[in-house]
Amino acid sequence: MADRTTSSITIDADRADVMAVIADFPAYPEWAGSIKSAEVLGAGDDGRARTVRFVLDAGMISDTYTLGYTWDGDDGVSWEVTEPGKMVSQLRGSYRLAAAGRGTGVTYELAVDLSVPMIGMIKRKAEKVIVDTALKGLKKRVEGR
Repeated sequence: MADRTTSSITIDADRADVMAVIADFPAYPEWAGSIKSAEVLGAGDDGRARTVRFVLDAGMISDTYTLGYTWDGDDGVSWEVTEPGKMVSQLRGSYRLAAAGRGTGVTYELAVDLSVPMIGMIKRKAEKVIVDTALKGLKKRVEGR
């Protein structure tokens, strides 16, 4: 697995409100930048998605793949590919939430392996753009509610 790209942001909301936006996959195209669609294929007893099919268009990386999710209450969620796409062979990531003053600190980690060759520097830049766009979109979405 490739090195992970990690970034953090503080959101002016409690963990439950932040996690509610993270768990609302059908709304991802409205705020998650490169996500064009997200379809929940299966949910757990808690009502949260366990498998989600995504259509991604992040410039040089465009694909359809399915992720499996593991939830840790409102403290975090992690995911990994359960059905790879044509380009995305592996994708692992997580959101970790922690109290930060009156708000919530959110750390996003992402590692992507591709089926097609790509210079490491370009791939890391693409990961960073995806992570930064997702965090800024998440902050705007949560604080705008």
